[in-house]
Amino acid sequence: MRRLALLPLLALAAPALAQEAAPQQSQPGQTFQPPAGCTAYLTVQMSSCTVSHHFTCENDPAGWQRRVDMDEGGVTYFGAIDGQTEWVESFHVLSQHSEFLAPNPADPANFDDLLSKGEDHWDFTTNSDQIGPTRYVGYDKLTGETTTIDGVTLDRTEYAITAYAPDGSEVWRGTGSEYVSRDWRMFLSGQSSVVVGEDVEEVDDTPKEFIRPGERGFLSVNPKYGCNEVMSSNDAPLMSPVPGGQG
Repeated sequence: MRRLALLPLLALAAPALAQEAAPQQSQPGQTFQPPAGCTAYLTVQMSSCTVSHHFTCENDPAGWQRRVDMDEGGVTYFGAIDGQTEWVESFHVLSQHSEFLAPNPADPANFDDLLSKGEDHWDFTTNSDQIGPTRYVGYDKLTGETTTIDGVTLDRTEYAITAYAPDGSEVWRGTGSEYVSRDWRMFLSGQSSVVVGEDVEEVDDTPKEFIRPGERGFLSVNPKYGCNEVMSSNDAPLMSPVPGGQG
C-alpha cells in the first residue's frame, strides 16, 4: 500500500483535474485525458460500473503509477502508488478528502515480498487534512491460483484490512479476494466484504476488460458493466479503493 519525494501532482490539482478529466455526466464517445506530462497505458472496465485509467507521469519518482476511477457521473477517485504498491496519495472526489502516506510506516507494504514469499503483512498510516490520520493494518496473500481475464493472466489473492481512528477504535474492516498483475505490478479489485459498525457491504469489482492504447474503448469515460446493480456512491464507506494495494 503505500514516499513522497516530489510535490504530489494530484494532491495539488485534484479538484481541478476532476473537472477537466470528464464532465459531471459522462457522454458517449468522450475520453479521459491524463494530465500534461503523463502517459496512459491501460483502461480497465470493471464489474461494478467503474472504469479505471492507469498512467505514469514523467516528473514522478521511478516506479510510481497513477489511476483515475470513473462511474456514470464522472471522476470519483485519483490515486498514486509507488513501486512496492504502497498507497502514496489518494483523492476521493465525492467526499472531497485526500490522504497521504505518513513517513516511516511500521511495516510498509512490499510487492516483491508478496510475489517471492506468497504473503505480505503491512501496518501504515495515512494523514488527511479533512479526516485526520488513519492507521491501516492487514495482509495480502497469494492463493496459489491464477486466472485469465480478457487474455491477461492474474494471480489470485486474499486479504484482510482494518482501518483504525487515532484513538484506536475501528473505523471499518474488510476481507476479500483480489487479483495481482505481475507485469503491471498492480493489484486489481475482486470480491470484497466491508463492515462499518453493524452495516455490511458486499461488492464485486472484478475486472472485465483490459484495453490498451489503440484498442477500441481505450480511455473511454463510460463504464460498461453492472451500472444498474451498483448502490449509490453516497452510501459507500469512507475507505480507499482496492484495499490490497491500489488505494
